[in-house]
Amino acid sequence: MRKKEKITRGMTLGEIIKEYPETVEVMLKRGLHCVGCHIAAWETLEQGAKAHGMSDKDIESMLKEMNGVVKNIKEESKK
Repeated sequence: MRKKEKITRGMTLGEIIKEYPETVEVMLKRGLHCVGCHIAAWETLEQGAKAHGMSDKDIESMLKEMNGVVKNIKEESKK
């Protein structure tokens, strides 16, 4: 069972990748290629996104999409 119910901008990229690997595609699609970087273990989603020029609006949109992916997978697993 997953520890967290929602991905937040304060979570480290490493934590997100470990806990929600299905969201990697969303990050890659939006140009956040930090998933393979050694700094991902300590850098937050927000820090990584800002370092890649993403605005707060971009980050919120990405979070919404990532949490949607997680929600859909949860719902599928209940069937």
